[in-house]
Amino acid sequence: MGQEPRTLPPSPNWYYARCSDAVPGGLFGFAARNSVFLVRVGPGAGALPGTPSFRVIGELVGHAERVSGFTFSHHPGQYNLCASSSDDGTVKIWDVETKTVVTEHTLHQHTISALHWSPRVKDLIISGDEKGVVFCFWLNRNDSQYLFIEPRTIFCLTCSPHHEDLVAIGYKDGIVVITDISKKGDVIHRLRGHDDEIHSIAWCPLLGEDCLSINQEENSEEPEIPNGKVIAQTPVTKGCYLATGSKDQTIRIWSCSRGRGVMILKLPFLKRRGGGIDPTVKERLWLTLHWPKDEPTQLVSSCFGGELLLWDLTQSWRRKYTLFSASSEGQNHSRIVFNLCPLQTEDDKQLLLSTSMDRDVKCWDMATLQCCWTLPSLGGFVYSLAFSPVDTGCLAIGAGDGMIRVWNTFSIKNSYDVKNFWQGVKSKVTALCWHPTKEGCLAFGTDDGKVGLYDTYSNKPPQISSTYHKKTVYSLAWGPPIPPMSLGEGDRPSLTLYSCGGEGIVLQHNPWKLSGEAFDINKLIRDTNSIKYKLPVHTEISWKADGKIIALGNEDGSIEIFQVPNLKLICTIQQHHKLVNAIRWHHEHGSQPELSYLMASGSNNAVIYVHNLKTVIESNPESPVTITEPYRTLSGHTAKITSLAWSPHHDGRLVSASYDGTAQVWDALQEEPLSNFRGHRGRLLCVVWSPMDPDCVYSGADDFCVYGWLPSMQEHSRPPQGKKSTELEKKRLSQPKPKPKKKKQPTLRVAVKQELCDGIEGETRKESTAPVENGSVSDQEGEEGAPEPEPCGVASAVSRKPAICPPVSLGFEKPKVTINNNVTLLKKEPPKEKPEALLKKRKARSTLPLITSLDHRSKEELHQDCLVLATAKHSRELNEDVSAALEERFHLGLFTDRATLYRMFEVEGKSHLENGHPELFHQLMLWKGDLKGVLQSAAERGELTDNLVAMAPVAGYHVWLWAVEAFAKQLCFQDQYVKAASHLLSIHKVYEAVQLLKSHHFYREAIAVAKARLRPEDPILKDLYLSWGAILEKDGHYAVAAKCYLGAGAAYDAAKVLAKKGDAASLKTAAELASIMGEDELSASLALRCAQELLLARNWVGAQEALQLHESLKGQRLVFCLLELLSKHLEDGQLAEGKSSSYNAWSTDAEGTLVERITAVWQSAFSLDTPEQCQAAFQQLQNIKYPSATNNTPSKQLLLHICHDLTLAVLSQQVASWDKAVEALLRAVVRSYDSGNFTIMQQVYSAFLPEGCDHLRNKLGDLQSPATPAFQSLEAFFLYGRLYEFWWSLSRPRPDSRVSVRTAHRRTHSTEQSQQLDDASPEESDSPASEPEPSRPPEPDRRLTAGSEQMLDACKDLFSEKHACLQNSQRTVAEVQETLAEMIRQHQKSQLCQPLGNGPEKTHPGPQCQSKEEKNEPVSLHELTKRLTEANERIANFPESVKMWPFPDVLECCLVLLHIGSQCPSCVTHEMQQQAQELLQKYGNAQVYTRYCQTFCM
Repeated sequence: MGQEPRTLPPSPNWYYARCSDAVPGGLFGFAARNSVFLVRVGPGAGALPGTPSFRVIGELVGHAERVSGFTFSHHPGQYNLCASSSDDGTVKIWDVETKTVVTEHTLHQHTISALHWSPRVKDLIISGDEKGVVFCFWLNRNDSQYLFIEPRTIFCLTCSPHHEDLVAIGYKDGIVVITDISKKGDVIHRLRGHDDEIHSIAWCPLLGEDCLSINQEENSEEPEIPNGKVIAQTPVTKGCYLATGSKDQTIRIWSCSRGRGVMILKLPFLKRRGGGIDPTVKERLWLTLHWPKDEPTQLVSSCFGGELLLWDLTQSWRRKYTLFSASSEGQNHSRIVFNLCPLQTEDDKQLLLSTSMDRDVKCWDMATLQCCWTLPSLGGFVYSLAFSPVDTGCLAIGAGDGMIRVWNTFSIKNSYDVKNFWQGVKSKVTALCWHPTKEGCLAFGTDDGKVGLYDTYSNKPPQISSTYHKKTVYSLAWGPPIPPMSLGEGDRPSLTLYSCGGEGIVLQHNPWKLSGEAFDINKLIRDTNSIKYKLPVHTEISWKADGKIIALGNEDGSIEIFQVPNLKLICTIQQHHKLVNAIRWHHEHGSQPELSYLMASGSNNAVIYVHNLKTVIESNPESPVTITEPYRTLSGHTAKITSLAWSPHHDGRLVSASYDGTAQVWDALQEEPLSNFRGHRGRLLCVVWSPMDPDCVYSGADDFCVYGWLPSMQEHSRPPQGKKSTELEKKRLSQPKPKPKKKKQPTLRVAVKQELCDGIEGETRKESTAPVENGSVSDQEGEEGAPEPEPCGVASAVSRKPAICPPVSLGFEKPKVTINNNVTLLKKEPPKEKPEALLKKRKARSTLPLITSLDHRSKEELHQDCLVLATAKHSRELNEDVSAALEERFHLGLFTDRATLYRMFEVEGKSHLENGHPELFHQLMLWKGDLKGVLQSAAERGELTDNLVAMAPVAGYHVWLWAVEAFAKQLCFQDQYVKAASHLLSIHKVYEAVQLLKSHHFYREAIAVAKARLRPEDPILKDLYLSWGAILEKDGHYAVAAKCYLGAGAAYDAAKVLAKKGDAASLKTAAELASIMGEDELSASLALRCAQELLLARNWVGAQEALQLHESLKGQRLVFCLLELLSKHLEDGQLAEGKSSSYNAWSTDAEGTLVERITAVWQSAFSLDTPEQCQAAFQQLQNIKYPSATNNTPSKQLLLHICHDLTLAVLSQQVASWDKAVEALLRAVVRSYDSGNFTIMQQVYSAFLPEGCDHLRNKLGDLQSPATPAFQSLEAFFLYGRLYEFWWSLSRPRPDSRVSVRTAHRRTHSTEQSQQLDDASPEESDSPASEPEPSRPPEPDRRLTAGSEQMLDACKDLFSEKHACLQNSQRTVAEVQETLAEMIRQHQKSQLCQPLGNGPEKTHPGPQCQSKEEKNEPVSLHELTKRLTEANERIANFPESVKMWPFPDVLECCLVLLHIGSQCPSCVTHEMQQQAQELLQKYGNAQVYTRYCQTFCM
């Protein structure tokens, strides 16, 4: 790629003990998502003078999942080596100089949580995982060792800087272990004291325990019993301190010789200063440590809110610390700090780098404890980029982390001068737009539909519009107010804010009163244009720079152009057939004013179209015009287009962003790809051109990165062909991962951690699902122990060798069968269903189970029941004893009074409910006669049944209505919506039933009910059709959606939705449907589109059948007929690109000339007999205008346009309108000439002017005819072709004439002609198209035919001095303009980009520079202006008849003639050679002709 792009990287990963590291010399690396980003720090960074000395220099890409650890080798001579671990289970060793993997291992079976490169052993990398397994890996000998020390989750580990075998490991539960890896992981010390996660371990840089004055008896809090084993003093354990930081808010200093703690430091609670984050959000603590190498009495730690503390350990009884950046406000981190990395630069500065949850990387000077610089980073997809038109250089960035960043890209003091805005956002920022004139006024839109305004120069919260979109805000634009806002009285804003949301609505917001209701512009569009059909779903909005025209892009691919103030529809562009994502108007300060009418658009298909709307806008048509042909087509991307931007520094230069992972710069006027940027690792979402630097573009993607890159420095000129491997990998990674299973094979790695992915709603934004990303509005993860969820990243797959597993039984073997008596017993068992059936039968029979069981008690109990019952029955008054006995024996209610019976029902009912049999309880209540109570009780419990509801009418009409409604609600809770609707219908609640079905998407059932029960004209029926149709359309079921729209009487929408698929069959059906329903204009447009689709497949019969649908397309039928006959003619001559078998029958007749066959077929097949019919067809076709051709115009499109002109020419001949015939024929010839297709030009002449132009001259007659200049140009092009053919004939064998001599003709009139004549020179050329045999000497005695002599004599007409003068003036204008543009670019480079070292400012002047530049003589601006003025005056003095019609390049013809004369001197007369040399001497002062003038005119 050349120079590394300017990078705003993703945020460093959170909640890992070692995710960043640095080495002496100034190289810093940090893990971000699935990659590791490298930053060069210090004098070698190549930063701009006066700015902080650091620069992002690259990225290590290879992991498939989130990187969990990163460490450098700190051994001199191998600072270029580093290691990284990832949730994908791999540990990779990298070479940072080549950014490639040296080796890797996949030893871990569980998620790796800690990693460190031993500072004592050059090739030892130690890693630990969440199950407590530690692996030691020796790089040089590719060997490993497995250690299982503690069955706990490892949080961090650090190798000793003093002994090669000691490793300290911190666990999640607060235990710290010092182990000896040489003794298979023997525990030297087990340090207990912390009671929560160990976040960081730091060894004292000085060996021995004399550096700190700590008494052994000092710390009374520590137990006297040593931790771990009682071991003898050895050199290994003697004299070393260890510091640990924990989530329990303490730092502990441990003595390794004694195996116990000697000091405790508790974190102080500091007052938050300048914290730029929501104070209501809680976040967990992370305590990280750094023990300075040369200062053993000092320790650096993080604190609660992002502060850094420098502890003084000299006086253990005083907890003394110094706050970093104590004197400067706002330099500290605003969130917790995760990693601290020391770094020594090339100039021996001691720096400390910190990473934090606030997404900043900060660099601290350890000498002053002040912040040197800050590298901001991004925590979400980059959805939007926007440069301020007022504060030049201020780039607003909208990302998925809920923050807006404003980057001053042209800051002199700080190359990363970024301000963050988070208040009031609280969602993904999907759209941004600066106010065109008001300083610091930034509009933003979010994923949840919010629209707001920020004043970037104040600290105030944003103003939020009271009207929200229902879905994601797609785009924002400032434009003039329209009614009703423009009609209000009093002061009004000159510009209002327009927002387009995912639901397809465009809202107009009053920036002076955002609390007021926003206005839906669809109402004004519908009223102004009297539209009765459903308006399309809007997806994009763009105002022309003059504020008079607005373009709306739609979900169906159409683009509508409206005119202010009332939004009158003047044009519809039917080009894209998928959702439109981007529309951009060309700027108004180009060299040609008509360029401001160019509009570029991109959609979900990969083609970009550019339309020239000058004619439409200036003509202001009464009825809307439909455009189906683009002015330019830019093809090359392989996935959807997400963003477009015109260069403000060039004419017609466009940059596009695509889901294929690249950004492409185009020369839109020439349809030529210029530069392709492939630096992103994901799908691009936005792109913008720098307003100050012509050679700088900024782009953002779903890789969380913003890159500022130089188009001139890119290796590639066009997008990669085919789908990128990264896109396929993204799809693979985005699939849900299988849940971890219990480990059965110990050598297989089981994925434990799963990435969490959530997506923003709506593609239909721009596709069916928008980019997937983490919902890290940043703080919600705070209290969770798991790391921040990351997006499913884009990374290349890393192949790994599968682990070799021993054969293990998986439990699928067939068990042995033992035959015994059990088999017989099994056969005698009844089927499983029978006991259940019997059980249900018993339950159903026992409605009173309690009293039934009480009747089966002992005989004594039953006798006592009899005595109590007898007493109760025969006593006149019941005493208290008898009443108590009856109450106790409730089952006697069957034999006593009703009150006791009800008491028995109550007890039995409670028992039924407790045992889960509500139906038996309801039965008892029915026996009691309390039906209403039964229904109420069942409704409260959600236990209504069909039987109960069926009996409800017994309790009364109102009870029945209430019961049915309650049952319907219950059924809805049970997801039985259709049954619920049926019950509502039983009580005549038709509208409620229909609404219930509709709200749960049972549209078929809802329509059936509505059709059966409501009046045909009821509006609810139409609403159902339209709602269902919209959903079906969104899901891609276009045929059924069309039926819905037809049912609603919306024939226009039915035809449009059928056409959305874009294939020929759908378009034909849509056209026929529109024709049946009377939508003739739409039908004709769709039929033409269908024919064009069939034309691409060379299905001539189908194309004619499609065009037969409309009489208004008869002219197009003639064009297609001529195209078919011409293609057949070319195919017969073996000149066509491909062959077709589906020709019409009339195309096979080969009698007569091509023109005769055309007129014969028109008369026989199309009944074109009379001049009136020809005139009518001519009028139809005359109104269709196609853009001029370029050398990039596709051949099929070029043939169609040429045949359109030829059809007009033949029709004009039929009505004897020879003026029109000449003009049309000339347009066809010029179109083939502009495209560089010499074959087509010669075929046009051979087919339509086989005898030359003489008969046309005779037909025109009068030399004063208006068509005479056109005829002269036509005849000149005829001679031009004959001249080249004659030149080629001088060499044998004749070269393939299909290869154009004019390479990329008319890209410019300078460099391309130079290339062309270089190729044409027999002395110097290697081109097979134009090179006679170089070794063949001239043949002076070659004899010419009479025709050749006549042709060469007629070539005098090509040597037109007036045309030579005009073309010379035009070349002068073009060269001066290019020179001025180059001077401006070089001046801007010298002002802005001079300090970039070997950047693009050292570009050499292009070939367009004038002769003085070649001689190293400076050309003054005054001289250039004088040249330009003189040339323009000369051009203005030429008559319009000369300027109107193109003419072959006169000097080119002179050169070809002189080449012919050099090969065959007898062929060209001396007078003609002299005339050609005089013209070259007089007008060949341009650079491209200088060498040839020297060759032929000396």
